[in-house]
Parts: sequence; C-alpha cells; structure tokens
Amino acid sequence: MVVKTDAPPVPPPLPTRTTTSRPVLRRRGCCVSASTTESWDRLFDDAYRADVSIQTCSDDIIYAHSSILGLASPVFRSMFKRQSRRKRLFIVPIRGVPTEAVRVFIRFLYSSCYEENQMEKHVLSLLALSHSFVVPCLKRECEGQLEHKYLNVDNAIDVFQLALLCDAPRLSIICHRLILKNFKATSLSDGWKVMKESHPILEKELLETVADEANRQKEKVKKANERKVYVQLYEAMEALVHICRDGCRTIGPHDKAFNKHQERCKYEACKGIESLVRHFAGCKLRVPGGCVHCKRMWQLLELHSRICIDPNFCRVPLCKNFKDRTRKLKKKDDIKWRILVRKILRTKSITGGPYFSLTASS
Repeated sequence: MVVKTDAPPVPPPLPTRTTTSRPVLRRRGCCVSASTTESWDRLFDDAYRADVSIQTCSDDIIYAHSSILGLASPVFRSMFKRQSRRKRLFIVPIRGVPTEAVRVFIRFLYSSCYEENQMEKHVLSLLALSHSFVVPCLKRECEGQLEHKYLNVDNAIDVFQLALLCDAPRLSIICHRLILKNFKATSLSDGWKVMKESHPILEKELLETVADEANRQKEKVKKANERKVYVQLYEAMEALVHICRDGCRTIGPHDKAFNKHQERCKYEACKGIESLVRHFAGCKLRVPGGCVHCKRMWQLLELHSRICIDPNFCRVPLCKNFKDRTRKLKKKDDIKWRILVRKILRTKSITGGPYFSLTASS
C-alpha cells in the first residue's frame, strides 16, 4: 500500500565551488574579471620571457616585458627605441623612489590594479612616476586618492610642491586652500622646514598669499559689519514710519487710539526708536551739537527725508522741511548723504519698497 504525502522532495545539495591555488587580492579600479587580472599579475610575478631589467635605487632588479611597458607608456616606448638590442635585456634605471613603489607602478601597467595599503604608502611616489612616464589613468587615480583620503595638514606642503611639479592644478589648488585654512599647523610641519631650505621662493609666495588672504578676510568682516549697520539703519527708518503713521503701543500720531494690550510689534527697532522719540520730545538741549541722542534723532529724520517716496503726504515730522533743506547743502555733503542712502537701500534690496525709493535720493 502506497501512502501519499504532500511534502516536496528534498533537493540535491548545491555544487561546491572549486577554489584556485592563487588568492585574489582585493583591489580598486579593475575593469576586467578577476581571472584576467590574475593572469596579468602572474605574467609580471613569474617574469616569463621578460626582456626588460628595471634597476631601482636599492640595486634591486625588477623584470618586465617591453611590449607591455611600451604599450602603456610612451616614455618607455621611446626609451626602448633608442636602446640597441645587442644584449638580451633592455636596461631601464628608475631611481629616486622606493623599490616597492616601482614594483607597484610596473604592476599597475600590467593589470591596471593596485592594493589599497600600497597606494596609501606610496601615493606620492606613484604620482611622480605616473607623471614622469605619462600614465594618465594612474595619475588621475593618485590625485583623487590624495584629494579625498590621504591629504592632511602634515603632508600638505609636500603634496603641494609635488602637484606643482607634476602639473596637477586641481590638487595644487586644494593643497593651497588647506594651507591657508590651517597655516599655523602647516608652518610647523617638517615639510615646511624642508621647503624653507630648498625652495625659499615658494615659501615667500606662500607667505604673500597668506597675507593677502588675511587682508581679504579683514575686508570681508569690515563689509559684513557695514552691511549690518546699513540694515539697522533701514530697520530704524521702517520703525520711525510705523510709529509716526500707525502708532505703536503708547506712542503715535495725535489722532490715533492706543491699545496697550495689542500684539507685539513686528519691528525690532521700534522699542529703541520709541525711546529716542520720547527723549527728543522732552529734551532741553535739543540743539545741534548739544545732546547726543537728539543729534542722532536729527540724523534719522534727515536720512528718512532723503529716502522718503512721498514727502508731501508723509506723517514723519519735518520730512518736507529736510527735503527742501537738501537743495541748499554743499555738493560735498550732499554726495555723502546720497552714497549712504544708496548703500542702505541696496543692502536691503528694496529699491521698490512701499515707503522708500532709491530715486527719492537723486
């Protein structure tokens, strides 16, 4: 007797993956499969039928293939054309950088790959080699790694000098900005001390740019403070019109009914202008050059008259009188007032505002 069940059959086990004897290292920038990269690396490591002998500064020898080097770098191609092929090997000296950096560089020409720890350790040497042997893809990679990962205050001077020598304008600008932003720290670094002895002209140029940047920052702060003053003056003009036209809390035109419990005034300068108006109304020294507060009130009234859009119907006291008085002023004083009015209105960007107009000052 056969018993039927609804349980599905057990599937067979999945096939296991066969591992290669050669480990594949984690790399960046590879555009080909891992097996292809492994083949190129094996060709470089085993030096099968190599015909180039690269001599490094530590008298080590790295073997390579002229066809691959010549295809990846026009500098290598030109060197191989100039050398006679009497001997079995082309001899290429590469000195001035560590042997390991040369090895990483030559390996990149084979597989277009590198290991992260090697890039971090030899990024400056690789940038110099990629520029010297005209390998633009490696040069761009080195610049990007320095810009986003490895550039700091300690190596900013070294990277800046190398970027200038290797024709890397973007990297040099980024280094220059970092130096200006952290000048105190970079000036104490070892790179600055070496630059001071080997490149005094470059040090002088950097010091000049630092001084120029400091002056620009001072000028920026000065203009910001001026804009702040102009904004405060405009807000004072708004509050003055508000008090004289609409009234605010306990002060305003004589035909205005006041409500002490009204909502808070939206003009921030209203409270200060209210105190100034009350003082001006009751001060006994209300003469030019007498009371400082009254002098300020006179200046506010004159400033208002110069930017008022309709003095004939304006509720601010003495507006029309000051407008008539401006015609009798000396040209020099009148120009100063016009410049001030233009700066105030342009700072607030309200030349078409409801109360004031730039054309009223002309």
